[in-house]
Amino acid sequence: MAENKVNMTQVEALHVALQQSFSPDSSVRDPAEANIKQLKFVPGATQMLLHITEEKQVQYEVRQAAAIQLKNICRECWVERVSYLGIPLPSPDGATNPDGTPVKPTLLSEEDKVAVKAKLIECLLSEPDKSIRDLMAETVHCIAIHDFPDQWPELLPVLLQAIQLNADPAQALRVHNALLAMRKVCKRYEYKSREQRGPLNQIVMQSFPLLLPLAQRLSGPNEHSLEAAMMLKQILKIFWSSTQFYLPSGNNSDGTASSSPSPALANPDALEPWFEVLKAVLTKPLPEASTGLEPTGQPTTKDERNAWPWWKVKKWAAQIMTRLFSRYGIPNYAEEEVKEFAKYFSQNIAPSFLGPVCETLNLRPSGQFCTDRVVHLCLNFVDLAVELADTYKLLKPHMDFLLYKVCFPAMCLTEEDIEEFENDPHEFVHKQNSPLADFYDPRMSAITLVTSAVRYRGQDTMQPLLGFLTEILQRYNATDEANRNHIEKDCALLMFGSLSEILLKKKQYAGELEGLMVTSVFPDFNSPVGFLRCRACWMVQRFSEVQWSDDGTHLRNLIQLVLQRLSDPALPVQIEASKALRFLIEVEGADVALLPVLPQILNEYFRIMNEIGNDEVVAALQVI
Repeated sequence: MAENKVNMTQVEALHVALQQSFSPDSSVRDPAEANIKQLKFVPGATQMLLHITEEKQVQYEVRQAAAIQLKNICRECWVERVSYLGIPLPSPDGATNPDGTPVKPTLLSEEDKVAVKAKLIECLLSEPDKSIRDLMAETVHCIAIHDFPDQWPELLPVLLQAIQLNADPAQALRVHNALLAMRKVCKRYEYKSREQRGPLNQIVMQSFPLLLPLAQRLSGPNEHSLEAAMMLKQILKIFWSSTQFYLPSGNNSDGTASSSPSPALANPDALEPWFEVLKAVLTKPLPEASTGLEPTGQPTTKDERNAWPWWKVKKWAAQIMTRLFSRYGIPNYAEEEVKEFAKYFSQNIAPSFLGPVCETLNLRPSGQFCTDRVVHLCLNFVDLAVELADTYKLLKPHMDFLLYKVCFPAMCLTEEDIEEFENDPHEFVHKQNSPLADFYDPRMSAITLVTSAVRYRGQDTMQPLLGFLTEILQRYNATDEANRNHIEKDCALLMFGSLSEILLKKKQYAGELEGLMVTSVFPDFNSPVGFLRCRACWMVQRFSEVQWSDDGTHLRNLIQLVLQRLSDPALPVQIEASKALRFLIEVEGADVALLPVLPQILNEYFRIMNEIGNDEVVAALQVI
């Protein structure tokens, strides 16, 4: 066996080198690191690293370091690395021969490869530490890219064999780790074209009949352990990797993907039980730890809750639901070969998802916790549902709840936002302008949903929504300064601004926008509340095309108000003011007010750019 070939003297020497690589003494650390860098040239080094990684008595940091080195060597030295054009790539360290040509990368021997594959999976299956098993799972992924299925045919049977033991609680760790490894293998094919997904189709046909009953049990009302949640999370991730771009098909006799449906998955009857699992996961109650109810032990801090396995499971269920809806919920947008499935999905499945999704969105309004990511994904689902007639029929009676009890609070600034605005303005600006916000921030998905509701279902939603927002602004103006709800007003203006494109195009509303700006936005330029001054500058960007009915006084006043905010004490206000000027410059008559103070404007822009780099500020400067 491969283990017998490991030279224990060499293993001990490697163990010492890994230990010494943590030494604070550079005279000890540097030689150790130099030795470790040469491991890829040492025959049997991968076997020695794996031996150290699996040894539970070894110091944790040394085991982790060994796992990292094993992963890196397998990734770098398993096969010759080539470009997309098939040209060999130089060694990652850039080494060259005396004649200047790149050094040919060292590759592992077949003996080492066979030994690593034979032992790696067993080591992974029994590893309890998350960091080390994640590193080993990534090593499996690195190898599977090149060897699965042709040079590693035993991988899938070994994993399925471990998963089959799921009825035995003592095997929970091995089952979870087998699922983790299978997810890594599936991920290998996640983004492949339909023609290149043959091995993934094979995995689906062999594994899903085994994974479905396990998922059904783990999502049942009597499963509350963290182990159950962690296993279920891996199953859902496998399902995601297998379905997010294509429904798995069958295979031809040569192993290539065919157009025929897979009996394991790609037909409505086979998918129906999976949909039930998703709904069961999303509706599973997750009580506060103080209640003592199952599942117990929910953390109390936001970050810990976000990482809690049961919330992670809900995130994956919501993500799969939303992805399926986006691909198959609107048959007209679906690819020709899945149109029949899309019709079935839009008429039967998408409506059945609405209940669990809306139930989840009701958690926060009813005083319960829900993670931002789950809210974000559920709002995305509803956004899609607004456009589809079959689902909108069911949504229509609940639109007031969704717009006023879910979207409006989700769009409001939080205490954390305000704290950041005042004490860490650079981070506030970064978050507000992050292009990644569309992928995780409930505020962005709430804005999208409100806009879709007005665009597609304006007959039902436009007038009530504008009345709701107008009432908030009137209440704010009628309340004395000490009792005003500044957060509520900010959110009302955010909603108005998000609808600017629609409002400016409709004559019946365009005429009222001037009054909105003068009565509810102009005063905020001098508000003692920093985030309202910031919102006022943002509103200018959204409504710069408003037709002013007076002799130009309003426009001149607005320009002066924006210019004053360029030197506002709050950095986020300065940023929004500098962006607002870009829009005002293009308004007819603005040049008269701006030209006399152009040098001062440029100085302010350069000062702001010097303090924080922002693409939109640069763009505004270019317009000026």
